[in-house]
Amino acid sequence: MLEDIATTEENQSIEDVEIEDNFVPTHPYDMPGEWFVLNAQSGHEKKVKTNILTRIKNLHLEDKVYDVVIPTDEVVEIRNGKKVNLEKKTFPGYVLVRMDLDDTTWYEIRNTPSIIGFVGSGKRPIALSRREIERILGSNEVEEVKKESPKFKPDFEVGETVRVTNGPFADFNGIIEEINLDQSKVTVLVNIFGRETPVELGFTDIVKN
Repeated sequence: MLEDIATTEENQSIEDVEIEDNFVPTHPYDMPGEWFVLNAQSGHEKKVKTNILTRIKNLHLEDKVYDVVIPTDEVVEIRNGKKVNLEKKTFPGYVLVRMDLDDTTWYEIRNTPSIIGFVGSGKRPIALSRREIERILGSNEVEEVKKESPKFKPDFEVGETVRVTNGPFADFNGIIEEINLDQSKVTVLVNIFGRETPVELGFTDIVKN
């Protein structure tokens, strides 16, 4: 009986160790290395990412430089009355790198082509805090919500003249008075019987003239 109990406890201990060994961090801050911000040449963010990945592979630094990320947001733009899914850079001109900072990685990364330098006020780069990581990258849970609910970004602005394409006011022209991004609606001033009347319409109900 005692041997059975001892065996059971030993098996349970082994299972606990295996669970701990298989634990994978779900928060970007808890992953190996630290996050740093790089200032890249404008419009060369993807090139910078490719250059870094190629450089660390050639120098065999994969065990010190873990990831390179270009922060993006998924947005839905309305173009000619149609929804178009696009990926926009959250911080144009900046790239994130997750790595172990030492003299070698610091030198090789900052001397990668198209990189202006590390962002930071000190002589050596300063890693991002947990709060900064959450604000820029979010947690995995936040990222899932972002993927499910992309932001709407219409290609028109307040004060622009548009044409109504659907509903009882189809083919009427009007001026955009208000844009409600949360509800994907616009208020358009339409001239009805000589008077400007505010009409609430959806993003897909209007097109630019």
